Amino acid sequence: MIKIGIVGGTGYTGVELLRILAAHPEAELTAITSRKEDGMPVAEMFPSLRGHVSLAFSAPEKARLDLCDVVFFATPHGVAMAQARELLAAGVKVIDLAADFRLKDTATFEQWYGMPHSCPDILAEAVYGLVEVNRDAIRTARVIGLPGCYPTSMQLGFAPLLAQAQPLVNEASLIADCKSGVSGAGRKAEIGALLAEASDNFKAYGVKGHRHLPETVQGLEAIAKRKVGLTFVPHLVPMIRGIHSTLYASILPQARGTDFQALYEAHYRNDPFVDVMPAGSHPETRSVRASNMLRIALHQPAGSDQLVILVVEDNLVKGAAGQGVQCMNIMFGLDETTGLRHVPVMP
Repeated sequence: MIKIGIVGGTGYTGVELLRILAAHPEAELTAITSRKEDGMPVAEMFPSLRGHVSLAFSAPEKARLDLCDVVFFATPHGVAMAQARELLAAGVKVIDLAADFRLKDTATFEQWYGMPHSCPDILAEAVYGLVEVNRDAIRTARVIGLPGCYPTSMQLGFAPLLAQAQPLVNEASLIADCKSGVSGAGRKAEIGALLAEASDNFKAYGVKGHRHLPETVQGLEAIAKRKVGLTFVPHLVPMIRGIHSTLYASILPQARGTDFQALYEAHYRNDPFVDVMPAGSHPETRSVRASNMLRIALHQPAGSDQLVILVVEDNLVKGAAGQGVQCMNIMFGLDETTGLRHVPVMP
């Protein structure tokens, strides 16, 4: 059994980790930290976990995280890098759901997150936890920086195009029009997330610049092995969970006639959590709700050289906790689908 600690188990990604790991056949939940909720049974805060999780929250100084095999950080940015060195010295693997180990350039991290990076040496060895791109590196990693929810949808949506030796689309002007449910903002008291503010409303935000942009460009350029230009506009939609990304790429003249459907199907044929749907499909966020599945559908409007890629995922599962468990499975030599074969919840 894998002994697991969770730092910051009171947020949405934390409870999603608990939900998944409570039913994982190889997982042993050992410690869940929360200074404010020290001593409170987890099931008291989250009644959905009654009968499944018997642990209580404990203050960080009381939790023996050093006795775990792996520790997940479902915390604000900056927490994981403050504790990673001590855990690694104790032989504990680290999976961070925040941004501490995503951006390889410390100056870029400091620009977008407004704090110095305290362990650039650990950042240098960290592996970006996008399984479908970095599966082999994840196997031997000690530190995983999980992708953000938006970046997961954008990178997996564009990856088959950019992985080609010769460009198929205009890689200097990719466009991502992305929508997310309110849970993407986290479980905190914030005016914009109130029911009366978010319900019956639809808006863009972060158009001048969003912190997921440099992360996504870094990932796309790693896939393409060349420079990539991306316009990314996120939107908030009045639903709890889910991401729908509509991606646009202009087909180059020399690539006209390419069977893009076959290209995507071949690219993801061995990826159990990426579903390339029949051409012309319209994937819905509810088709992936509470699951680790990401669905992709391709469109090419008649008479156009524009390729339209539709991507849906659950921002709390494939966009966060589920992807973290998928990485954990690979790191510990398990089948990557272990504990993650949840059927999406409908309606």
